[in-house]
Amino acid sequence: MKASEFDEKFDAGESILDQLDLTKIRKPVLEQKRVNVDFPIWMINALDKEAKRLGVTRQSIIKIWLAERLEKSSP
Repeated sequence: MKASEFDEKFDAGESILDQLDLTKIRKPVLEQKRVNVDFPIWMINALDKEAKRLGVTRQSIIKIWLAERLEKSSP
């Protein structure tokens, strides 16, 4: 299918899903990269306590808090 035909179908509100290879879709913003961070023991204990209170993992609480901080500091 030509790009112009694809655009016409999309613009007309027709389904174009059958024309897409959804097995290769990726969201670059959501790709992950492993990093290592050293924390003092007191901080790990505090993180674990808060994570347990919220019912999430230590990694999740770190991600949540970092995301909140980064959202606040973004222009």
